[in-house]
Amino acid sequence: MSDAIKLLVIIQCDLVLQRCPGFFCDRAFVNKSGGFKSLNIDEHTRKLNISCGGCCGRAIHRKLQLLAAKAKKYDQIEKDEIHIKLASCISKDNYHGPPCPNLEYIKKLIDKTGLQYSMDTTVSEKAEALRNSGIYQK
Repeated sequence: MSDAIKLLVIIQCDLVLQRCPGFFCDRAFVNKSGGFKSLNIDEHTRKLNISCGGCCGRAIHRKLQLLAAKAKKYDQIEKDEIHIKLASCISKDNYHGPPCPNLEYIKKLIDKTGLQYSMDTTVSEKAEALRNSGIYQK
């Protein structure tokens, strides 16, 4: 049996989702590139995209608590088999805008759920160049 992540949850900015379909986040997941390179995901890893719930991100806590409970009850997925990925629209300065001003608060809320998480989904070469040139913050 693989010890790969069974359920990967990408959390995207609610404001960004009003115009972004999440194509590049999904593409990075499928290609195991960007922020997914170092994660233990395989062809059986299920992926779920959810919004942060809007500013200030407080909905994250109850969404993730409910998700963990349902995953365990219906699919026997334990908390340590779930991984939360904060999308680049939340974690990085990019063409969508600056990083989420509530990022530290969101991370604290995820910590309270006991779920593991990491930052970044897609990592655009163009955005990285703009970060390195000082136009975007690092």
